[in-house]
Amino acid sequence: MTFSNSLELLAFHETAYTIYALLIISVIAWFGYNLTRDKKADSIVRIPFYGYIAFLVAGGVGHHIFTYNAIPWVSQDITRHNIKPDASYEFEIAKHKWIGLPKKITIQCGQTVKFDVKSRDLVYGFGLFRQDGTLVTQMQVNPGVDVNGILDSNDMLWTFNHNGVFDLTSTEYSGPAQYSEDGKKDLMLVKNFVEVVGCKEGGAK
Repeated sequence: MTFSNSLELLAFHETAYTIYALLIISVIAWFGYNLTRDKKADSIVRIPFYGYIAFLVAGGVGHHIFTYNAIPWVSQDITRHNIKPDASYEFEIAKHKWIGLPKKITIQCGQTVKFDVKSRDLVYGFGLFRQDGTLVTQMQVNPGVDVNGILDSNDMLWTFNHNGVFDLTSTEYSGPAQYSEDGKKDLMLVKNFVEVVGCKEGGAK
Protein backbone atom coordinates (compact mmCIF):
# COMPACT_ATOMS: atom_id res chain seq x y z
CA MET A 1 0.00 0.00 0.00
CA THR A 2 1.32 3.41 -1.00
CA PHE A 3 -0.06 6.94 -1.09
CA SER A 4 0.96 9.31 -3.86
CA ASN A 5 -0.46 12.43 -2.23
CA SER A 6 -1.95 13.70 1.00
CA LEU A 7 -5.56 13.38 -0.20
CA GLU A 8 -5.19 9.62 -0.67
CA LEU A 9 -3.61 9.32 2.77
CA LEU A 10 -6.36 11.34 4.44
CA ALA A 11 -9.08 9.34 2.70
CA PHE A 12 -7.55 6.10 3.99
CA HIS A 13 -7.18 7.47 7.52
CA GLU A 14 -10.77 8.75 7.45
CA THR A 15 -12.07 5.27 6.70
CA ALA A 16 -9.78 3.55 9.20
CA TYR A 17 -10.51 5.97 12.03
CA THR A 18 -14.26 5.87 11.36
CA ILE A 19 -14.22 2.10 11.82
CA TYR A 20 -11.97 2.44 14.86
CA ALA A 21 -14.23 5.08 16.44
CA LEU A 22 -17.32 2.92 15.88
CA LEU A 23 -15.62 0.01 17.63
CA ILE A 24 -14.84 2.22 20.62
CA ILE A 25 -18.37 3.63 20.67
CA SER A 26 -19.73 0.09 20.63
CA VAL A 27 -18.06 -0.57 24.00
CA ILE A 28 -19.66 2.53 25.53
CA ALA A 29 -23.03 1.78 23.91
CA TRP A 30 -23.05 -1.78 25.23
CA PHE A 31 -22.11 -0.58 28.71
CA GLY A 32 -24.84 2.09 28.64
CA TYR A 33 -27.41 -0.39 27.36
CA ASN A 34 -26.70 -2.70 30.28
CA LEU A 35 -27.17 0.15 32.74
CA THR A 36 -30.75 0.63 31.55
CA ARG A 37 -31.71 -3.00 32.14
CA ASP A 38 -32.70 -4.80 35.31
CA LYS A 39 -31.08 -7.92 33.95
CA LYS A 40 -27.72 -7.90 32.22
CA ALA A 41 -28.06 -8.26 28.45
CA ASP A 42 -26.61 -11.37 26.89
CA SER A 43 -23.73 -10.76 24.50
CA ILE A 44 -24.02 -12.08 20.99
CA VAL A 45 -20.31 -12.85 21.10
CA ARG A 46 -18.57 -13.34 24.42
CA ILE A 47 -15.44 -11.17 24.36
CA PRO A 48 -13.71 -10.34 27.66
CA PHE A 49 -13.72 -6.57 28.25
CA TYR A 50 -9.97 -6.20 28.71
CA GLY A 51 -9.31 -8.39 25.72
CA TYR A 52 -11.45 -6.07 23.61
CA ILE A 53 -9.60 -3.02 24.94
CA ALA A 54 -6.28 -4.70 24.14
CA PHE A 55 -7.55 -5.35 20.62
CA LEU A 56 -8.43 -1.66 20.20
CA VAL A 57 -5.02 -0.53 21.47
CA ALA A 58 -3.21 -2.99 19.21
CA GLY A 59 -5.34 -1.89 16.28
CA GLY A 60 -4.64 1.80 16.84
CA VAL A 61 -0.89 1.35 17.23
CA GLY A 62 -0.72 -1.20 14.43
CA HIS A 63 -2.50 1.15 12.05
CA HIS A 64 0.29 3.72 12.36
CA ILE A 65 3.07 1.14 12.20
CA PHE A 66 1.47 -0.32 9.08
CA THR A 67 1.06 3.00 7.28
CA TYR A 68 4.02 5.18 8.29
CA ASN A 69 6.44 3.76 5.72
CA ALA A 70 3.75 3.65 3.03
CA ILE A 71 3.78 7.44 2.96
CA PRO A 72 6.32 8.22 0.20
CA TRP A 73 7.59 11.51 1.62
CA VAL A 74 8.57 9.85 4.92
CA SER A 75 11.08 7.42 3.41
CA GLN A 76 12.19 10.14 1.00
CA ASP A 77 12.98 12.47 3.88
CA ILE A 78 14.90 9.76 5.76
CA THR A 79 17.07 8.93 2.74
CA ARG A 80 17.29 12.46 1.33
CA HIS A 81 21.10 12.52 1.60
CA ASN A 82 21.15 9.90 -1.17
CA ILE A 83 18.64 11.68 -3.41
CA LYS A 84 19.65 14.10 -6.14
CA PRO A 85 16.70 16.38 -6.95
CA ASP A 86 15.65 16.90 -10.54
CA ALA A 87 15.37 20.64 -9.92
CA SER A 88 16.18 23.09 -7.11
CA TYR A 89 14.73 26.51 -6.32
CA GLU A 90 16.15 28.98 -3.83
CA PHE A 91 14.55 32.19 -2.60
CA GLU A 92 14.19 34.31 0.54
CA ILE A 93 11.55 36.01 2.66
CA ALA A 94 11.85 39.39 4.39
CA LYS A 95 9.24 41.82 5.72
CA HIS A 96 6.45 39.49 4.60
CA LYS A 97 7.59 39.51 0.98
CA TRP A 98 9.05 36.79 -1.24
CA ILE A 99 12.48 37.69 -2.64
CA GLY A 100 13.93 36.08 -5.77
CA LEU A 101 10.78 34.07 -6.32
CA PRO A 102 10.33 32.63 -9.83
CA LYS A 103 7.19 33.88 -11.54
CA LYS A 104 6.04 30.32 -12.16
CA ILE A 105 7.50 26.83 -11.83
CA THR A 106 6.55 24.04 -14.23
CA ILE A 107 7.33 20.51 -13.02
CA GLN A 108 7.12 17.27 -14.94
CA CYS A 109 5.25 14.35 -13.42
CA GLY A 110 7.40 12.27 -11.07
CA GLN A 111 10.10 14.89 -10.64
CA THR A 112 11.63 15.40 -7.20
CA VAL A 113 12.09 19.08 -6.46
CA LYS A 114 14.10 20.77 -3.72
CA PHE A 115 12.77 24.02 -2.27
CA ASP A 116 15.33 26.03 -0.28
CA VAL A 117 13.85 29.01 1.52
CA LYS A 118 15.65 31.47 3.82
CA SER A 119 14.17 34.05 6.18
CA ARG A 120 15.85 37.36 6.91
CA ASP A 121 13.75 38.30 9.92
CA LEU A 122 10.78 36.24 11.17
CA VAL A 123 9.42 32.71 11.28
CA TYR A 124 7.41 32.08 8.11
CA GLY A 125 6.03 29.06 6.36
CA PHE A 126 6.30 27.67 2.85
CA GLY A 127 3.05 26.02 1.80
CA LEU A 128 1.66 24.80 -1.51
CA PHE A 129 -2.12 24.54 -1.84
CA ARG A 130 -4.47 23.04 -4.40
CA GLN A 131 -7.09 25.24 -6.03
CA ASP A 132 -9.73 23.89 -3.63
CA GLY A 133 -7.66 25.10 -0.67
CA THR A 134 -6.35 21.71 0.47
CA LEU A 135 -2.69 21.51 1.47
CA VAL A 136 -0.16 19.72 -0.74
CA THR A 137 2.92 20.22 1.43
CA GLN A 138 4.47 22.76 3.77
CA MET A 139 7.50 23.48 5.93
CA GLN A 140 8.45 26.01 8.58
CA VAL A 141 10.95 28.68 7.55
CA ASN A 142 13.10 29.81 10.47
CA PRO A 143 15.41 32.85 10.47
CA GLY A 144 19.07 32.73 11.46
CA VAL A 145 22.61 32.75 10.15
CA ASP A 146 25.53 30.34 10.38
CA VAL A 147 29.02 31.14 11.72
CA ASN A 148 29.88 32.81 8.42
CA GLY A 149 26.85 35.09 8.52
CA ILE A 150 25.07 33.20 5.74
CA LEU A 151 21.32 32.77 6.11
CA ASP A 152 20.30 29.33 7.35
CA SER A 153 18.61 27.05 4.84
CA ASN A 154 15.14 25.64 5.31
CA ASP A 155 14.76 23.03 2.61
CA MET A 156 12.52 20.18 1.66
CA LEU A 157 12.23 17.56 -1.07
CA TRP A 158 8.92 16.83 -2.73
CA THR A 159 7.97 14.46 -5.53
CA PHE A 160 4.93 15.49 -7.57
CA ASN A 161 2.80 12.60 -8.81
CA HIS A 162 -0.39 14.38 -9.83
CA ASN A 163 -1.15 17.11 -12.34
CA GLY A 164 -2.31 20.38 -10.87
CA VAL A 165 -1.80 24.09 -10.38
CA PHE A 166 -0.81 25.07 -6.86
CA ASP A 167 -0.78 28.35 -4.96
CA LEU A 168 1.97 29.46 -2.57
CA THR A 169 1.65 31.28 0.73
CA SER A 170 3.18 31.42 4.20
CA THR A 171 1.69 28.84 6.56
CA GLU A 172 3.01 30.38 9.78
CA TYR A 173 1.50 33.44 11.43
CA SER A 174 4.23 36.09 11.49
CA GLY A 175 2.20 39.18 12.23
CA PRO A 176 -0.67 41.15 10.66
CA ALA A 177 1.57 42.55 7.90
CA GLN A 178 0.86 39.39 5.90
CA TYR A 179 -2.73 40.57 5.40
CA SER A 180 -4.53 43.63 4.10
CA GLU A 181 -5.94 46.14 6.58
CA ASP A 182 -9.38 44.54 6.46
CA GLY A 183 -7.80 41.09 6.93
CA LYS A 184 -9.46 39.67 3.83
CA LYS A 185 -6.45 39.49 1.51
CA ASP A 186 -3.32 37.40 2.00
CA LEU A 187 -0.49 39.61 0.70
CA MET A 188 1.94 36.65 0.58
CA LEU A 189 -0.35 34.56 -1.59
CA VAL A 190 1.13 33.75 -5.02
CA LYS A 191 -1.55 32.32 -7.26
CA ASN A 192 -0.70 29.50 -9.70
CA PHE A 193 2.92 29.35 -8.53
CA VAL A 194 3.54 25.67 -9.38
CA GLU A 195 2.12 23.67 -12.28
CA VAL A 196 2.63 19.93 -12.56
CA VAL A 197 2.15 18.37 -15.99
CA GLY A 198 2.59 14.99 -17.67
CA CYS A 199 0.78 12.71 -15.19
CA LYS A 200 -1.83 10.21 -16.27
CA GLU A 201 -5.29 10.38 -14.82
CA GLY A 202 -5.11 9.00 -11.28
CA GLY A 203 -1.49 9.97 -10.81
CA ALA A 204 2.05 8.95 -11.82
CA LYS A 205 3.55 8.94 -15.29
